[in-house]
Amino acid sequence: MTDQKRVALIAGGAGGMGAAIAARLSADGFAVAIADLESERLTAVVETLRAGGGEALAVPLDIRKVAGCAAAVEAVMAWRGRLDVLVNSAGVWREGEAVTMTEADWDLVLDVNLKGAFFLIQAAIPHLETGASIVNIASDAGLVGNNGASIYCASKGGLVLLTKALALELAPRRIRVNAVCPGDVATPMIEFQAERYGGGDPDGYKAKLLSNYPQQAAARFIRPEEIARMVAFLCEKDAAPVTGAALSIDFGVTAGY
Repeated sequence: MTDQKRVALIAGGAGGMGAAIAARLSADGFAVAIADLESERLTAVVETLRAGGGEALAVPLDIRKVAGCAAAVEAVMAWRGRLDVLVNSAGVWREGEAVTMTEADWDLVLDVNLKGAFFLIQAAIPHLETGASIVNIASDAGLVGNNGASIYCASKGGLVLLTKALALELAPRRIRVNAVCPGDVATPMIEFQAERYGGGDPDGYKAKLLSNYPQQAAARFIRPEEIARMVAFLCEKDAAPVTGAALSIDFGVTAGY
């Protein structure tokens, strides 16, 4: 099926940030393909979008698998016959001193956060419409080092530079590639971090994160819909000059001391 309605593929679309991006793009008139590993959450996000009058497709995806990335793009093309936007929002977090990290930690984080993003983009490139937009969800940890998160920083730093390199490569086709670099976002991932790495005090873990914010007592975590608004802007024609950018949404945490 081919028509003029714009189509977006969102990897990690059943997660907190991905679901917010999907909802925003659906509201903006996109047909949205939600790709994720989590089958129950995947189904729930798609059903919510459809209930709101949107067009949505569930695409089961293990982004660590190159063949899976290719199959996800093929599913979108079979569904709508075009692809205008690709958002890479799948991500996992591991933290701890470098000497405690395992090969399994390295493989998981790099495979999901960097390798998967690259191969999904690779599969999408031949199908992207002129004027298409690729948005990679990176992190403040892709711009500055985070103490105790070396593997995560390596993955997101790699994603930022991958974004810049691909922006140059795809510019002649008028395909834009940008990275959004959030700080701490109020999603299930941050709750996972706090539970797993908070030493039995998840609230204390989150309070320590907020203590680094220049807003001091007024500090809060970023809302997923705030990230979604930035992504939506990057998908619009009005953002045509913006490519190769790594855009911070972090309350100024990476601005300096």
